[in-house]
Amino acid sequence: MNDVIRWNDNFYIRASSSMADDRVEVLKQGETFAVFDRCGDIHPILPGPQGLYHEGTRFLSRFEFSIGAQRPLLLSATVKEDNALLTVDLTNPDMMRDGRPSLPRGALHLRRMKFLWQGICYERLCVHNYSLAEIPLTLSFAFDADYADLFEARGRQRTQRGRRLDTVHTDEGVVLAYQGLDHTIRRTHLRCTPVPAKVTPDCFVLEAQLAPDADATWDLTIACEIEPRRPQVFLSYEQARVAADRTLQEATSRDCHIYTSNEQFNHWLNRSAADLHMLISKTPEGPYPYAGVPWFSAPFGRDGIITALEFLWVNPGIARGVLAYLASTQATEVCPEQDAEVGKILHETRSGEMAALGEIPFGRYYGSVDATPLFIILAGAYYERSGDRAFVQGIWPNIQLALHWIARYGDPTGTGFVTYDRRSSNGLVHQGWKDSHDSVFHADGTPASGPIALCEVQAYVYQAKRKAADLARLVGEVHQAETLLREAESLRERFEGAFWCEELGSYALALDGHGRPCRVRSSNPGHCLLGGIAGPERGLRVARSLLADEFFSGWGIRTLATSERRYNPMSYHNGSVWPHDNALIAAGMAAYGYKEGVIKVLAGLFDASLFLTLHRMPELFCGFARRSGESPTLYPTACAPQAWAAAAGFSILQSCLGLQIEGARRRICFDRPVLPPFLERVEIRSLSVGNAHVDLILDRHPQEVGITVARRDGDVEIVSTK
Repeated sequence: MNDVIRWNDNFYIRASSSMADDRVEVLKQGETFAVFDRCGDIHPILPGPQGLYHEGTRFLSRFEFSIGAQRPLLLSATVKEDNALLTVDLTNPDMMRDGRPSLPRGALHLRRMKFLWQGICYERLCVHNYSLAEIPLTLSFAFDADYADLFEARGRQRTQRGRRLDTVHTDEGVVLAYQGLDHTIRRTHLRCTPVPAKVTPDCFVLEAQLAPDADATWDLTIACEIEPRRPQVFLSYEQARVAADRTLQEATSRDCHIYTSNEQFNHWLNRSAADLHMLISKTPEGPYPYAGVPWFSAPFGRDGIITALEFLWVNPGIARGVLAYLASTQATEVCPEQDAEVGKILHETRSGEMAALGEIPFGRYYGSVDATPLFIILAGAYYERSGDRAFVQGIWPNIQLALHWIARYGDPTGTGFVTYDRRSSNGLVHQGWKDSHDSVFHADGTPASGPIALCEVQAYVYQAKRKAADLARLVGEVHQAETLLREAESLRERFEGAFWCEELGSYALALDGHGRPCRVRSSNPGHCLLGGIAGPERGLRVARSLLADEFFSGWGIRTLATSERRYNPMSYHNGSVWPHDNALIAAGMAAYGYKEGVIKVLAGLFDASLFLTLHRMPELFCGFARRSGESPTLYPTACAPQAWAAAAGFSILQSCLGLQIEGARRRICFDRPVLPPFLERVEIRSLSVGNAHVDLILDRHPQEVGITVARRDGDVEIVSTK
């Protein structure tokens, strides 16, 4: 057993530098995202995340701003609360000329404002002279584009690349270009208004005579263009800003809005909602939350489904977009190199040169064992939340096809459980949510051999069959509904017999290809609570065990108990803390009536948010035990923002409140609602149920949570059980 094998994992993200140390600023809009340093610059670091990316390719790998030949001094960098604008405040350093001081520091204030809109990065540079003398101003932007595929940026080596084309000078700037091995030409248009005093193939030089108390302003645009598509449309800075703001306002207007008595908790939820909306891209089928920036800015099946489930009560429209997109990309044939089988739901899809050439299998890849049952679960949950019968009837053939995959391909060796064993020579070894190469193993640390049956996947299948039974009745398939319920009950009985490990007080992580249980204490059984497959007594034992010290770090539940052979608090899946994992476990705890556990999970993640930059919940953080007065330990290559991490807080709050919305019955239910001590009041505004909207106020009292209906527009019933 040698962990050096990690380096042989094709899709391991190499950490030559830590994103926790880099303090980068992130913007995303549609198919474009950018990672800047705190000054708003991009430095040519490979491997490394900094750059302007569009559809899986880095279109700008260098963008360095200077005053004269010196870098300005950083005053502050702020991303607006809605994530729409990055503002950087700078000043000049002490500057010398001919060995003598020429400009004292602080004479100039320089403000950079940056945002993305439809494949273009817009920047406005404003300079103000606070000195008493006229200043001859010389500024420069040095630029370059390496056209690295996103997988190159994260450390993948290529034996061949395309070729850079000649730089073309235009009236307002330059055009950089690259012809890939996929024969696609990618161009970067750099423009500046007013026109720079000097333009070279890799630099804009801006000059001005700036009088005392005077301003100078330049607007720069950096456009990403892929031939042979229609050329980019350039808007002015103001026009693009108005369009971007209007689109964001339209998207967020469909959410219900949450306000609490705790301002810091509000900051966490507000940033989380903004992160989620930043990650959502518009597809022909509807909105889809891309998984995370920088490494996973693409549609992922599992991530999109879980994010939609977490945020379902706030905005069901996101779930509708996820379901429609995944239905449209559902596999219709068997393709081993894509790990695709008929009815299987997408794992991920990537654009870019390496995907187009097949150098990575992720152009359209199906190596996910759980996305298919989760798709059915989301369909059922979406109908319960929305009552949107017409939409569910429209995707019923896709639900049937997903059920076909579970029955026909999910258990190819007849184990009675849904398993995975990769077919693709270049695909993922492990295909559950813990998909790193070392995430499934036996108690002695030895890897488990396939085909592997994960415990949580059986819970998902159990829940999927029950949800599908409800939908089958909805569309008139009564006999199929009864069959599905019998199959679910049979699966539950087999699961209890094969997975329960009395000595662990929990379920086995998995069964290997020989049917041997992986007797490992992991967070995976927590998902079995969410699926409802666990018996009441065993479910509560699992729930309580996950809050013991070997699991609960103080910030959240670890993916692996500290007592296990492969525990490492700095690993990706074997001892770290994942917010979405905690949210799903909390939902399961609530389902088994263990609200004390839900409160503890919420408190841990909320406390973590207080230490995190922008209150932004990352993909994961390290599993070290909480130390008094110190922050959680960051994971070096965690994506931030990450969609299912951003949505986690909303899900756990829902679990506290026991909130369920029955769209078809126009009813809002609260099942034994509780609130933590740090939340005296929660207000939910514009909560939609069909065409109706309500405003609710929930107040924490010593023995209960009181519910007040502040506004009710339309026919909707509110029910609460104590």
